[in-house]
Amino acid sequence: MPADFIMRTGDMIQITIPPPTIVPPIIPPVPLIGTSSSMMVNFMPVCLEGDELPPPLLVPLPYTSPPFVTPGTGTLKVTINPTNKTATTKNDNKAILIKGTPFMAEFTVMAPAMQPTPGGPVPDPVAKKPGTAQFITTNATVKAG
Repeated sequence: MPADFIMRTGDMIQITIPPPTIVPPIIPPVPLIGTSSSMMVNFMPVCLEGDELPPPLLVPLPYTSPPFVTPGTGTLKVTINPTNKTATTKNDNKAILIKGTPFMAEFTVMAPAMQPTPGGPVPDPVAKKPGTAQFITTNATVKAG
């Protein structure tokens, strides 16, 4: 597997859940927070396996999915590919996150968004909403494989 640019604190994850689902906290890219205690790139901690979903996205997130316009909540999960982490290089006994290729994301509904109707609200019937995610880095110098 070829080396790729190392992800670090301040780099971003962009998560896309296809329309009509709207999850406001993930519309802009979200900054990653690296947890390496011993490795830095450009004075920023390196992101290790487990850092792929930043803490603000680990909590239930609001969403709508028109015509279900009364917000519901759900949780986000991402599954990185082997191309998104180092195969041999480790730090703190964990693989280092690298830019790699786009990977899978999934939004799982906890409390469904509702469609207001004269007969009472109707819940969003889709419990799992698949999407994609990718890392965005400004690191253009340091690679690992």
